[in-house]
Amino acid sequence: MSIPLIPTKNSVVGSATAPTAAQIPNNGQFAVNAFTGRAYMRTEGGNSVDPARVTLSGDVTGATATATSEAQGGTVAATVAKIQGRTVASTAPTSGQALTWNSGSSQWEPGGGTAMVGFNRIINGAMVIDQRNAGVSVTPTDGAYTLDRWQAGLTQASKFSVQQNAGGNSGPTGFANYLGATSLTTYAVLAGDNFGIRQQVEGFNFADFGFGTAAASSVTLSFWVRSNLTGTFGGSLRNSASNRSYPFTYSIAAANTWEQKTVTIAGDTTGTWIGATSGIGVSLNFSLGAGATFSGTAGAWAGSNYTSATGATSVVAGIGNTFYITGVQLEKGTAATSFNARPYGTELALCQRYCRPVGWATGQAITTTVAYFPCFGVVLRATPTLSSASGFQITSANATQLSGSSATVSGVSGDGSVIIGITVASGLVAGNASYNSPQGQLFLAEL
Repeated sequence: MSIPLIPTKNSVVGSATAPTAAQIPNNGQFAVNAFTGRAYMRTEGGNSVDPARVTLSGDVTGATATATSEAQGGTVAATVAKIQGRTVASTAPTSGQALTWNSGSSQWEPGGGTAMVGFNRIINGAMVIDQRNAGVSVTPTDGAYTLDRWQAGLTQASKFSVQQNAGGNSGPTGFANYLGATSLTTYAVLAGDNFGIRQQVEGFNFADFGFGTAAASSVTLSFWVRSNLTGTFGGSLRNSASNRSYPFTYSIAAANTWEQKTVTIAGDTTGTWIGATSGIGVSLNFSLGAGATFSGTAGAWAGSNYTSATGATSVVAGIGNTFYITGVQLEKGTAATSFNARPYGTELALCQRYCRPVGWATGQAITTTVAYFPCFGVVLRATPTLSSASGFQITSANATQLSGSSATVSGVSGDGSVIIGITVASGLVAGNASYNSPQGQLFLAEL
């Protein structure tokens, strides 16, 4: 790279020393040491020569760059306008940010952090994990989980279904899976109605945003969405008590077409946010229809329980309406970065902190109860419940097949072991070993 700059003076040829005041006689004159390439400028004082800071601009991939100088500083600092022919944003980075490509704005921008893996606070944002339903369509009840970490919220039953890859469409480029919600009726929402899909982020994974303090960080939400409807859609962020919320909107311009959306939200400096605990740090909601009680003015924090924005489109308003979503990312800062695609095993392990199969295990008979200690590599968020307390199959020491009538979980150890007791009517010999064969039961430790 060459710099088309003609120096006023040069220092001695072949010398690495700085030019003298005599060699740069006038204040503000600029000189370059032709041997080292270092730049200098005569300061206002007139009696000394200080290193000048040189600022470069232009395309790094091109043949030339232009330069200007400042009469301060002791190092050469380059300002790069482009990398690989693509513009670099002028936004100043904050501590820990790295330069990443933003496909939405088509430029390099500060974003993410020094630890790029895990900067997306959403788990299963690419909708690849579906432990409960394995791709089968379900009509959820209020609070039921659909795809892993994605919970349904509803005030009227049987208004929509949820399925991984509903309708058999292709996802947007780079995404093989999506969550699909389909309206099952034509329903006019009432004032107190609320329908949506949400993810509740654990406090440990959100505490560094500093919500509820003067230093609260901005948050940027990005995602891909598709619907047979067009217009303005809504959603919100809420705290654990649901008494602080931020309704937001986004627009779908073309029907049945994948579109990427970005929403930037200023951090909430007031309200109660739980911080670094295993409770709900923040709740992200995508509305499928909300009445006046749950709808608020978009673009501002409010001391209310809003799940959507006033005037947003209602998906449940017409039978067969669809709402598909994937590539959901929630990150710190004001710029959306490329989706943080984690390895499948990593994503599964993150999901299994909240939901995982019971698994086969050996145990010891205690009268009519068998105690089992299945151990997992992932520690559950809290002492779990069972998706079903019956249906366990027990093989006793003499190979007798027994059916468990009930089961209870009494605790979780620090290494991830779960203590579970299964009761059978008869057939056990105290002290003998036995074998538990679960029938699809899950440990649940959701928020």
